[in-house]
Amino acid sequence: MAEATTIPDSGRKYDLGFARWVYENVNGGDKLSMCMQCGACSGSCPIGTEMDHGPRKLFMMIRAGMKDEVLSSNTMYNCTSCYRCVVRCPRGVPVTYILQDLGRVAARAGYPQATATDNARFAKAFYWSTRAFGRTDERLFTFKYYLSFGIGKAIKMAMANMPIALSLLKTKRMHIGAPHKIKGTAELRKILDKAEEIEKAKQGF
Repeated sequence: MAEATTIPDSGRKYDLGFARWVYENVNGGDKLSMCMQCGACSGSCPIGTEMDHGPRKLFMMIRAGMKDEVLSSNTMYNCTSCYRCVVRCPRGVPVTYILQDLGRVAARAGYPQATATDNARFAKAFYWSTRAFGRTDERLFTFKYYLSFGIGKAIKMAMANMPIALSLLKTKRMHIGAPHKIKGTAELRKILDKAEEIEKAKQGF
């Protein structure tokens, strides 16, 4: 896969330059030309009804050069990475990998859908916990996720899920007290910072 550059924008609704860019720069995009639009991916998706465009349609939109429609789609963020589409694709197209990388591209490019979805909010809270402690602290990262909706809604969500929290405490799946940290969290943060630096340089953002 070639190093990515800035996403092309000709100002036209249908821009084939975007399709070529996806083929060359998105993980698995070089296999996209093998898609024969059979619909096995969309038909196998357990959450396809929650997507504004199923994978089959999204791939056709990429071919048509519909950049804004593709990167504004919620398809990438509703994908649960179950890999049914990958297993069942008769042409071996890595559907899940393409969707995951398109989501990253949309986030880097600043498309609102990439930052406002529940999955995006959850991922940010998860990353925060991992970066801070080297692991997930269920209490803190969950409440940080709730807070992304505002303090009022956060309190309501926390109260609604209190029975689950109490069950986790009872079965010792969640603890009370200071967060547990791994050794070398400072070194971990340096690694993550460097990885982000390399990623930004590669993608041209």
